[in-house]
Amino acid sequence: MKLAILGAGESGVGAALLAKAKGLEVFVSDKGEIKEQYKQKLSAAAIPFEEGVHSHDRILSADQLIKSPGIPDKSPIIQEAIEKGIQIISEIEFAGRYTDAKFICITGTNGKTTTTLLTYHLLKSAGLNVGLAGNIGESLAEKVIENKYDYYVVELSSFQLDNMYQFKAHIAVLLNITPDHLDRYEYSMEKYAASKLRVAQNMTGADFFLFNADDENIANAFDSSNFGGTAIPFSLNGAEGAKVYLEGEQVHVVEKFYEGTIAVAKSPLIGKHNQYNTMAAVAAAKLVGVADADIEKALATFQNAEHRLQTVGEAKGVTYINDSKATNVDAVWYALEGIKQPIVWIAGGVDKGNDYSSLVELARDKVKVLICLGKDNKKLQENFSRVVPIVAETTSMEYAVRLSRSLSEAGDVVLLS
Repeated sequence: MKLAILGAGESGVGAALLAKAKGLEVFVSDKGEIKEQYKQKLSAAAIPFEEGVHSHDRILSADQLIKSPGIPDKSPIIQEAIEKGIQIISEIEFAGRYTDAKFICITGTNGKTTTTLLTYHLLKSAGLNVGLAGNIGESLAEKVIENKYDYYVVELSSFQLDNMYQFKAHIAVLLNITPDHLDRYEYSMEKYAASKLRVAQNMTGADFFLFNADDENIANAFDSSNFGGTAIPFSLNGAEGAKVYLEGEQVHVVEKFYEGTIAVAKSPLIGKHNQYNTMAAVAAAKLVGVADADIEKALATFQNAEHRLQTVGEAKGVTYINDSKATNVDAVWYALEGIKQPIVWIAGGVDKGNDYSSLVELARDKVKVLICLGKDNKKLQENFSRVVPIVAETTSMEYAVRLSRSLSEAGDVVLLS
């Protein structure tokens, strides 16, 4: 079989290496410039590649095409492949063909990476033979070459899910669905939600779908009556039928054969959104047989990824938190909601048509200073100048931090979100 791979980043190169290892004829094409580290991998494996151009004749002579998640379906080369009837799949779909390991797949608009890392940490700390892959920045296909793990914890974006067809998760997690990337889905929330729900496709009764029962968009999109797997709702709000819920500082799992009560007080994660993330990760660990005591012990030693409510330092009693991965309104809401101290908030960037109304009351209650940092801060000014006592403006990160230092006092939090 001849494979063409579009995109020579982590996923594309990983797929190419797996294809070569399985004796397939493979060609890699990237319209942009390929990073040196990936060129070296391709060259070492004697895999032909091109950069800066797509050789249409060569690509369209393939039997299957694996595309990078970042390439939209409206791309001309993709449209030509579709017209020719060439099947287009993702790296994850391809990798899944070459392993019998069980997949724990995690998606959602917000919280994917934290939940993925936490789930991996809980399983690895308990001694399970587990690998980490996917949107987290590690190629599943490349790891499958050695095929040495019993489980993979895989973070999945909607773009990856779009080109997955036969792939099946043993445990699927859907954290939330809020507006994001709608330009890839014809500005339709229904189509975006349908993409996210693909994480639970092909499931049987022995597989588990953990989903946020408090999320209205999930409730509208998920049809439990036609679902072949075992649905396990989790909730903070007492949703009817919830099988995972938080009571005080304990997560309760009440799914038959997997019951448990896990104390989460020692977890370093803060905020309501991280309560959802923790419930999902704890439940996933229970579903693969990790003991309550082992989960509690591992929660206390978890370290989250950089830029996700990451405490980067403290000076003169002021805590500095880097939440720069919060690039949409919902993510910022969770950050503001989770911090209990007075906040000096650094915000901005390029506006994506955001509706900031959901942040106004939180800003009124918690934010003492807003430092706008972006190309055009007009909307931030309009939304928050009446509710935040001090609103300043700058285009320099260095000046924003210096200003935050001068406007904060002991007990405050400076939040970049």
